[in-house]
Amino acid sequence: MLHTMRWFGPHDPVSLFDIRQAGCAGVVTALHQLPVGAVWPVSEIQARQQLIETDNATHSPLHWAVVESLPVHEDIKKGRPARELYIANYKASLRNLAACGIRTVCYNFMPVLDWSRTNVSYEMPDGSLALRFVWQDFALFDLCILKRPGAAIDYEPNVAEAARQQFAAMSTEEITTLSNTVLLGLPGSEEAFELAGFQGLLDEYAAIDAAALRDNLHYFIREVAPVAEELGIGLCIHPDDPPFPLLGLPRVMSTESDIAQLLAACDVPANGLTFCTGSLGVRPDNDPAAIARRFGPRIHFVHLRTTKREANPRNFYEADHLAGDVDMYAVVRELVLEEQRRAENGAPALPMRPDHGHQMLDDLKKQTYPGYSAIGRLRGLAELRGLEYGIRRSLEAEAPPLAAHASAPQYS
Repeated sequence: MLHTMRWFGPHDPVSLFDIRQAGCAGVVTALHQLPVGAVWPVSEIQARQQLIETDNATHSPLHWAVVESLPVHEDIKKGRPARELYIANYKASLRNLAACGIRTVCYNFMPVLDWSRTNVSYEMPDGSLALRFVWQDFALFDLCILKRPGAAIDYEPNVAEAARQQFAAMSTEEITTLSNTVLLGLPGSEEAFELAGFQGLLDEYAAIDAAALRDNLHYFIREVAPVAEELGIGLCIHPDDPPFPLLGLPRVMSTESDIAQLLAACDVPANGLTFCTGSLGVRPDNDPAAIARRFGPRIHFVHLRTTKREANPRNFYEADHLAGDVDMYAVVRELVLEEQRRAENGAPALPMRPDHGHQMLDDLKKQTYPGYSAIGRLRGLAELRGLEYGIRRSLEAEAPPLAAHASAPQYS
């Protein structure tokens, strides 16, 4: 696989040299400075490429391998008339990216919130800090801080009562910390949504249920995937994180069935998946290895991480990359087999990044983006690289490993 790491641009505390020294050849980034829905100009794309490649003549080369993300405007998700303008802009951005040689574009279709956690500094037994989601804490935010109308029906009575009791005992500082964590903006951003106007953003989805949101997603993909196909771009959706409804908002990319429906909505190779084992692995009814096997040809980008479900299965934390609930050996084996099939046809390596590392060692003394400190991701990449190497060597030792997989499972 092509080993990559996410980089949030010139202000990221993790430098390009950090990424280079981690053993990566690819950089995953985006033009975070541009407004959502704007066309990405060729000049801005090239400027970012030049920045990434500045030291390539004297050091191990890096290149911009994946866009994460080219964000989808909320008017597209809501199906408003203005979506036609924003879809046209999206197509223009894809054309500009292709003109600059970038061929993998990740996006998501989560309403309002890009991802959600209730704690970004959860202490692990070894003293490192992880991301965590606790259902009761989220209920507390929803019921007692946001006070969303009708929120009580979304929570079990015992959870709602426990949340109210917990809220009554919290300090002002604890309430503020939880609120800011839930309202954290896009990954890589230090800006959070404002509580005062947040309910208004939710209200705009009052008439949009899961069926309507899915229709809007399928409309979008039918418009943009043919353009991506023409340009040779792999357009890949990121699963919901976490993969269940929050704040009364629907989720439509949480299960194997959701993936199948989207890929069938516009059945061209460009319409593909960002295979995130962490997001999919939160649900016990998802089998990431089986999903990799079924949709392998349509996986354009890989995020490898694992979460650990707690006593309440809606609670989870980011585990070490080879621990947790995801069978990472089985997943990576399926991905290696898929890469071997692609290699026979001259296809390039599948870009992979280690997702969400623990804050640890010297990074505990630094200000870092939650989940994106350098050392924790370096540890994860090292473990994953070793796992991949071992799997490849074991497959070489077997009777021809591709014989049993000669008929690559296509999307069905």
